[in-house]
Amino acid sequence: MNRSRIVSTCLLIAGFVFYFLVNEPQTGHAMHIMEGYLPMSWALFWWVVFLPFFILGLRSINQIVKEHPEMKLLLGVSGAFAFVLSALKIPSVTGSSSHPTGTGLGAIMFGPLAMSVLGSLVLLFQALLLAHGGLTTLGANAVSMAVVGPMVAYGIYRLIMRANGSQRLAVFSAAALADLATYVVTSIQLALAFPAETGGVLASFVKFASIFAFTQIPLAISEGLLTVLVWNWLQSYNAKELAQLRLLKREESL
Repeated sequence: MNRSRIVSTCLLIAGFVFYFLVNEPQTGHAMHIMEGYLPMSWALFWWVVFLPFFILGLRSINQIVKEHPEMKLLLGVSGAFAFVLSALKIPSVTGSSSHPTGTGLGAIMFGPLAMSVLGSLVLLFQALLLAHGGLTTLGANAVSMAVVGPMVAYGIYRLIMRANGSQRLAVFSAAALADLATYVVTSIQLALAFPAETGGVLASFVKFASIFAFTQIPLAISEGLLTVLVWNWLQSYNAKELAQLRLLKREESL
């Protein structure tokens, strides 16, 4: 068991080192959609869409903590993982950037509603401390990264597990597709706010999505692989907590 934990920890550290080397942060625009970039009407609209999920997320986290107080540490790990990964950014569409999201891991463990709170807090801290994103655009960014992304991750994970698929494949797919879903929604948000003169919203969406794809597809794949490494580490060190969440499944590696 000790040898297994040592190997798991070494792989996790190596994975983070490789990930940070490949996805080295660069100077660019703000995280997701920057402050003041969206028209105020659209900024308010996305805030209205986001707030109900945030309220439900607070209730979800409160219930988790009441029933399983020992899960506070894993909740913190989920938030920290999302914060670190989403702090890495690569310049992309004007007024936005490409980066990992890190929301898939928490969505798998605690569900999408809990991640609507953790993800939005990550966005808030980065807007205030790192000048990534903004306060007026926080609603739009939260809908894409903290609401839709975790929902996709949770749905994909459950779908693969119900089909008796590999758990590590489910974790990889959930993390990678949550990342891609986030940027599909961001492309939709930008297209709605800035429709093309010729072709309207659809043409604008195709333009934004195609530009994002060059950087986001490789990022999504690497995020999926890194999330699997973190999952293996959690299985070694937090098997009891994962068992309580009914997420522990012994199987061979991919």
